[in-house]
Amino acid sequence: MSTHRKNAKNSVEYLAGQIVAAYGRHYSVETEKGEIVSCVMRGKKGGVACGDRVELQLTTSGQGVIEAIKPRKSLLYRSDPFKEKIIAANVTQIIIVVAAVPSFSEELINRCLVAVESENIEVLIVLNKADLAEPTRAAMDILSLYRDLGYPVLQLSALKDISALRPYLQGHLSVLAGQSGMGKSTLLNALIPQAKRATAEISVALDSGCHTTTHSQLYHVDATSDIIDSPGIQEYGLNHIKDENLAWGFIEFHSYIGQCKFSNCRHSREPGCAVMLAVQAGKIHRKRLDFYHRLLRQDNLSCSSSDLI
Repeated sequence: MSTHRKNAKNSVEYLAGQIVAAYGRHYSVETEKGEIVSCVMRGKKGGVACGDRVELQLTTSGQGVIEAIKPRKSLLYRSDPFKEKIIAANVTQIIIVVAAVPSFSEELINRCLVAVESENIEVLIVLNKADLAEPTRAAMDILSLYRDLGYPVLQLSALKDISALRPYLQGHLSVLAGQSGMGKSTLLNALIPQAKRATAEISVALDSGCHTTTHSQLYHVDATSDIIDSPGIQEYGLNHIKDENLAWGFIEFHSYIGQCKFSNCRHSREPGCAVMLAVQAGKIHRKRLDFYHRLLRQDNLSCSSSDLI
């Protein structure tokens, strides 16, 4: 629906739309009529992502300027001490794509899980290339930890049959995440043939995939379901999550947070730590606690007992 706002000179028409592609500081916006408008952001404002709902003003036919970003339901981004990178907005589900081959980063899975827990986004882990029997068994040995935590793990082969994935997409704005070479583009091509994503052979020598996705793009799966394909993620910085909130990114920690002897417990070596006691009792996997510790900043890891309250 278009809206009108008046300024001192004339009435200005603003169109409502959604970001369906992001190329650096240039964006493709789909209006409510289904028209695609090539846009930039007004002034030097940034921070617009695929999935954002925006208001734009047409400048010429097929081109416009984004004037405002509408309130978001969620925001998914990664960060390091120097910069932040928005991945997608208003998503309701992240699909973490891993593969039987090449080897996948378990740390990347954990980082994605921490990021989405803080945004209340649902998770689906997809194990691609599941037609490879031995590698699939080895991969499931690793992924069983996350399945036991309650995160669904779906096995499929994007080259053969992706029908099992479709029910998980219904009613969601999903975003595909994962390392290059996991088969995200192949999965998307099977799901939405018109996407025509380029696919690339895996670099065996590097045990890594080539980056075949160069920009973020939103596709309509059906009338109620959309999916965003984003560039291959090799790292997932979480610098935007404060250390005191980090434990909330671990779903199995939730029932123990607040039960520690010290209110600012880092779950490292403090006496009376409820999380560490849960690990000792086998209620929390040691691997997950170790990963939590790796995420903490070094200065927090070195806090002394006099800092505990």
